[in-house]
Amino acid sequence: MMDRRLTPANKRVADPSLEASWPGVRYADPDPYSVQWPMVDLMNAPEGHRDRQLLFGEAVGVYEMHEGWAFVQAAKDGYVGYVPQSSLAQVPAPTHRISAAASHVYDQPNFKSRDLIRLTHGCLIHVLDEEQGFLKTSLGFIPAVHCVAADMQQPDPVTEAKLFLDTPYLWGGNSRFGIDCSGLVQSAFMACGIPCPGDSDLQEIELGYEIADTETLQRNDLLFWKGHVALVADDNRLIHANAFHMAVVYEDIDAAIARIAAQGDGLVTSRKRVPMARVQTNQI
Repeated sequence: MMDRRLTPANKRVADPSLEASWPGVRYADPDPYSVQWPMVDLMNAPEGHRDRQLLFGEAVGVYEMHEGWAFVQAAKDGYVGYVPQSSLAQVPAPTHRISAAASHVYDQPNFKSRDLIRLTHGCLIHVLDEEQGFLKTSLGFIPAVHCVAADMQQPDPVTEAKLFLDTPYLWGGNSRFGIDCSGLVQSAFMACGIPCPGDSDLQEIELGYEIADTETLQRNDLLFWKGHVALVADDNRLIHANAFHMAVVYEDIDAAIARIAAQGDGLVTSRKRVPMARVQTNQI
């Protein structure tokens, strides 16, 4: 059975690769667009519920514009869904990425000038110039210290996850303003150049390899439960976004395992290790 989240097809249009399995619709190659709102919900239907979120500058392929909604597939993870048509534009490719937890866009290259927009960690921007420590963009000026090159790979997922500490929990969230367990893992690993699905069930299937219960956990290992995922931070703690704390927090590993079992959500279903030369295990 095809996964709705990853199948670029609806009742009117489908990707040409699906012609044999999705008959009776128009087949179209996707047109390249980018998100031009600070953040937008990727929904299962127009006015539907949020599956995930897309951030400013992220690339999508548009299969259809219909009654003010765009049916799209996200370039970063292949997720499909609907966003308002007005949230998209065709713009130059991004040159930089917001690497701080969040940043502001100012109307002048001066931190005392008026702030125009807030951007979260992971937003992608196209830089026109640099002035007085600020990056000039079509939106305004962004502190250069908050940005890195768009293709720069960070060395340590847990360090990236720490940027989201105390972020409020939001089901389907992908930003510093609200995030869930799988959104946190996706943000952390993709900042390090590791492809990562958007939901924990797919992350459990696609990320890394299983490690034995007898093997000592290492920093950046992943613990999975049914419907939940957490990153191992050190010998004793994990970091995760969870609905118990309604935030991104550190939690003692053994205490978290016991708490999750006690609340009726079961035992750990897998322990995974993601191989990557750049991943470091000795960060503070």
